[in-house]
Amino acid sequence: MLSVSSWVIGLLLAAWTLLFLFRIVLTWYPQISSENPLVALVVIPTEPLLGPTRKLIQPIGGVDVTPVIWVGLVSLLRELLVGQQGLITQLVLKSA
Repeated sequence: MLSVSSWVIGLLLAAWTLLFLFRIVLTWYPQISSENPLVALVVIPTEPLLGPTRKLIQPIGGVDVTPVIWVGLVSLLRELLVGQQGLITQLVLKSA
């Protein structure tokens, strides 16, 4: 059971990282409307984190760096939880 939850958490964090990477690419094309259904699939799950972060960290030279920050944070969280030495990985190894 713990192994399955480890796999699911890793997959969800990887998907979230991918969504933030897509947000980085979308910043290169400001003319794309967020009303586009494909763009909305990326914007809706990421905006609740990016919005408040933008209030703390203003764009640098007109470039929104908050998606880059969240890619780093989510990648760190993924490594701490399900990486080779992650907490959940260690629990799975001890329970086996």
